[in-house]
Parts: sequence; structure tokens; C-alpha cells
Amino acid sequence: MTREDTALEPIRTRIDAIDEELQKLLNERASLALDVGKIKQATPGDEVPVFYRPEREAQILTRLKERNAGPLSDNDMAHLFREIISCCLNLEQPLTIAYLGPSGTYTEAAAIKQFGHFASMRSLTAIDEVFREVESDNAHYGVVPVENSTEGMVNHTLDCFIGCSPDLRICAEVELAIHHAFLLNVHHEGEIREIVSHSQSLAQCRRWLDANYPGVSRRDCASNSEAAREAAADPAIAAVAGATAAERHGLRVAAANIEDQAYNKTRFLVVGKQYVGHSGRDKTSLLVSTRNEPGALFRVLGPFHKHEISLTRIETRPARSGDWSYVFFIDFHGHQGDESVGKVLEEIGEVALEVRTLGSYPQAVI
Repeated sequence: MTREDTALEPIRTRIDAIDEELQKLLNERASLALDVGKIKQATPGDEVPVFYRPEREAQILTRLKERNAGPLSDNDMAHLFREIISCCLNLEQPLTIAYLGPSGTYTEAAAIKQFGHFASMRSLTAIDEVFREVESDNAHYGVVPVENSTEGMVNHTLDCFIGCSPDLRICAEVELAIHHAFLLNVHHEGEIREIVSHSQSLAQCRRWLDANYPGVSRRDCASNSEAAREAAADPAIAAVAGATAAERHGLRVAAANIEDQAYNKTRFLVVGKQYVGHSGRDKTSLLVSTRNEPGALFRVLGPFHKHEISLTRIETRPARSGDWSYVFFIDFHGHQGDESVGKVLEEIGEVALEVRTLGSYPQAVI
């Protein structure tokens, strides 16, 4: 044995022992998850048992990060346990997750971040299709984009909430750091005829594109993955997309991290049909419709100030009545089960035409 092997042998022996202990503990955890599933299945009642508990998962991941002592980072530790939770949940109930596709998009990455690699992912071509898939029980949950830190709200998602079934609820939120790359065909030579990407991605990289490719035509398409597919088929087309799309379509990353804002993030929502309990760090989303009259929004917002509840987002969309009235989407800190939130909802109901709670859900942990 070399001197190096002699020094490494006790360390490797210890690693092997730890791996064996980890394996035993993981199987023990999985056995307990199966016990949980059996208890839920055996519980009498007409309601379908709920296996995915986002509030419980948020509490587990939050505690993991709080007690983590390194050298693994808090987020690395949380991501490892996300996969453990995903595997154990799959033993209780295999989940089908609908998401805005195609495969290789940021929405797929957000779905995997929230549910792990053990859930079955189903790609759909439009946001409203994701809503319908969950409404019809063809998928347990759906993941859709709702807000980008650079470009603002995704109006199509908000409009889907206006028209969807009252049975649908927001069950969780996912935040994903967005890093765009400039992708080229591996056979590219000469000039670029066209730059293709989703309209949001083109907007998020506007300054970089203006500085590096002024005058080159830009065209928006259905998704970044579609842009990558086009670039793979035509060497004169460049795509703006993520590294995952580059890998899946065999493209070369000519430039990485070309987004204008270094902290560019997109927020996604998980839609399902269940009530989500308190996690200890929650958000609530409301849909409020008002009369078309002066001071309507002021009267809606007054109860939040009165009860000292912090708002995180207000968006306005035209109502479908055609009379120039509006619907307000309001996000705020707190859970609908909180006493103060209950008072706010009651007081808003006295001044609004309609108040619909879209859901209370844990704030993103990782």
C-alpha cells in the first residue's frame, strides 16, 4: 500500500460504515412512510385521503436548514432531503404532476424542485391545460408560472384563476433562480440570422442581446425548449434558454448567465384541490372583484392596514363582465385560518362584490 492508501483506509472504512447506517435509516424512514399511508387509507370517512402535505414538508425542510452545521450548505441539505421525501411519498401514493411544457422548460425544473424526481411529470402545451388536467383529476397537482422578478406577472395564469373551478386551490409556491444562456448549434458557422426564445426570456436578456447582437432579428416562441429545438435544427438560429435545454438538444453554450438582472427569479404556483394547513410561515392569495366606482380598491385594502397584515403583491385584471370592472389578485403574509386574516376577509366581504380565497400555502423554503 502506498502512503496515501494507508492514510485513506480508515477514512474509507468509516465512510462504508456510515453508508451502511444511512441505508438502514432510509429504509426505516420508508417503512414509517408506508405505515402513514396505511393509516390514512384505513381512516373512515368520505373524503379521499391526502398524502402530499406541503405544510409538513416545509416544516421538515425549515428545521433541516436551521440545525444544519455543514460542511454541506443549507440548500444542498434541503435538496437531498427533498429527494428522500419524494421517494417516501411515492411509496404512499405515486403522484402525477402536470406542468407547462415542453420538457426542458423552467416550469419542469420548478416541478422537480417541489416534488422531486420520483413524481411522474406530465408536460402540457398551455397553462389553461394544466388547470383543466387538475380539475378533471387526470393529474394530482399542476405547476404554472405566475411571476418573474424582472418582467412581472404572468397574466395568463391570473386569468385562469378567474375562470377555474372553485375546487382548485393554491397548495404551494416554488421560487426558481433563472439563468439564461445563449445557445448555438454545434455546427454553427458565420452569422446568426435569428434569435429565438420565449417572450419573457427575450425581455429578461434585452440589454445583453442589444450589446452583443444589435440588429439581429428576435422572435418569440411558445417556450425556451421549443427555441432550443429550432436552434438544433437550423445552425443559423440562436436560442436563449437554460443549460438543461442545451443538454437535451445538443447545443453549445456560447455565453452563460446573460440575464440582465443577476437575481432574476420566477415564482411558480402548485395548484391542487386540498386545503393546506398552517406551516408557521404562510402566504394567502385572494381574488377580489369590486364595483366600478371611486375608492373601491381603497376600501378593499383598508382592513389589511387595520389588522397589520403585510401585502406582498397586488395585481389587476379586467373582469369578464365587459363593464370595465376589475378583479384584484392580492397576496399577503398569513394563513386563512389565522384570527386576524379571518377578520380581514370578513371586512373585505362587506365592501366587495366577491371575495374568493385561492389558497393559503407555505412560503418557498428552498
